[in-house]
Parts: sequence; structure tokens; C-alpha cells
Amino acid sequence: MKLVHLAAAVLLLISFSVQAGAQEQDMQKTLIERAEEEADRLQRVLELEDWQVFYVDSTLKHDYPAMMAEYEKLQASKVSNSSLYIAVQDKWMDRIDATYRKIFNDQQWAMYLKSGAARAQKAREKRKAKASVVLENQ
Repeated sequence: MKLVHLAAAVLLLISFSVQAGAQEQDMQKTLIERAEEEADRLQRVLELEDWQVFYVDSTLKHDYPAMMAEYEKLQASKVSNSSLYIAVQDKWMDRIDATYRKIFNDQQWAMYLKSGAARAQKAREKRKAKASVVLENQ
């Protein structure tokens, strides 16, 4: 199961990293579309009110491009260590979840966690713990 999550994360990173140069504008549009689609999905699944959808949409439209900007910095620095890309993704997903917690009511938050977010959070926590152990051993 860990391998599946890691493979999915790497594929996500690769799909984000493939875009470059002239395609950057198309990528930004794609990120905006992804943000809108995710906001719409969450509205349906969690029965969000309009103001909540606005905040979710705004959060994603800011955080997805910011995450991509960090990926691009790593790429420009010729970083090939996939764990660094995953760490960037984890950082931004933690921020998104923290913002969601402020936006969603308790019932919506519980539904969000049940929809797979709790599993993703646990996976991120495990990766952080593992990384801190590696740093302590150095």
C-alpha cells in the first residue's frame, strides 16, 4: 500500500514537472481548472455552502501554483532526489488541510477525513517522522 501511495505521489510530481517553458501558461490554466474541479467535487461530497466553496477554490488556486513554483525551483537546481519533491508536496497539502479545517464545520471535516484525507495525513506524518529520524542519525 505504501508503494502505491509513493508511486502515485511520484507520478503526480512527474506530471507536474513535465510542463515547462511555453507550456507554463497552459499548466497554470490546468492548475486553475484542477482547483475548480476539486472545489466542485468537495462541494458535492461535503455539501459545502457557497462561501465555503469560494474559500476552498481560492485556497487551491493559490496553493497549487505555489507548490508548482517550489517544484520548478528544485528542477532548476537540478534536484533529482524524489523525497525532496514529496516533502514539498506534503508541506503544501498540510497547509491546504489546515485551511480546510478552518473552513469546514465539524461534520464536513469528519466527512472529508473519511473520504481519504485521514489516510493521506497519516502517510505524510509517517514520512515526516522517517525524515526526522534520518536527520537525527546524521
